Amino acid sequence: MLHDLVEQYGPALVFVNVLAASLGLPVPAMPSLVLFGAMAAMHPGSVGTQLMPVLVLSIFATLIGDSAWYLAGRMYGGNTLKAICRLSLSRDTCVKKTERFFGRWGVRVLTVAKFVPGLSIVSIPMAGAMGARYRTFLTYDSIGAALWSGTGLIIGALFARQIDMLFAMAGRLGRTAALVAVALLLLYAAYRWIRRRQLIAKLATQRIEVDELAALVAAGKAPVVFDIRSAEKRALDPFVIPGSQFADERQLDEIVATYPHNQKVVIYCSCPNEISAAWMAKQMNEAGFADVLPLRGGMEAWRDSGKTVDALPGTPPPDVAVDDIAPKAV
Repeated sequence: MLHDLVEQYGPALVFVNVLAASLGLPVPAMPSLVLFGAMAAMHPGSVGTQLMPVLVLSIFATLIGDSAWYLAGRMYGGNTLKAICRLSLSRDTCVKKTERFFGRWGVRVLTVAKFVPGLSIVSIPMAGAMGARYRTFLTYDSIGAALWSGTGLIIGALFARQIDMLFAMAGRLGRTAALVAVALLLLYAAYRWIRRRQLIAKLATQRIEVDELAALVAAGKAPVVFDIRSAEKRALDPFVIPGSQFADERQLDEIVATYPHNQKVVIYCSCPNEISAAWMAKQMNEAGFADVLPLRGGMEAWRDSGKTVDALPGTPPPDVAVDDIAPKAV
């Protein structure tokens, strides 16, 4: 029965599954490719003849979904990344790491992005936001889609017997196996969401308001203000709070050694809920700093309140594409 289902509807199911995953829906696409590869190896005379069409359909579906995210990044810039950061079940710091990874390798990272959890969903709209030419984006994304789809089909073909055994066991269990699989996926998503909410609640106890910071500055009691946004995020939004200094949480030891521990410090980022800023504030407090607070709302709250911002010097003009900029040396 499974053979007949895959033979008749397999290509369409793979296309829909891969398209849904590339659009960002919480559905894994690799299992469908692995399953089709296994069925093709076990039934080369029927399902096997559809192997190449399925590969092409998978690539095509990936490019459709990825192009939608690319256009979103091109049209809405950093706002698209903020939306992803807000919806992601991962910590905001993971999104920040992905931004830095993209900044290091540029649009070429799309050739391997599908293999790295979280990298694809951020790097694709970032390619649009950073001004990568669509044909360049399409070239590297096509290579990545072909490698990713082909890997899934090959894995299925190599482990066809083991996969067949698993489905035989699942067949004996009947609907129970499907219900268990769905329940496990829902439990995993719920666990990630609860952990994220717990982290936000834990780090949200202390904040400094925009007006409070502005009052300190006006009274001549300005604290040290750290801008911990990634270089890539600053390129998309090249403005800073006046007097702020760039800081990298990865160089926390250097920061701890440079500033007196009784110095008041305010940290801001651009992520929702100020998770990155709150995490760094927590680390500095544990290192002995007495007064370190994240800025509530970050850069957006400061600007939205009508406060003055400074433009960053040396920002590339908007018409300079990211693929024209050489990546940093390793």
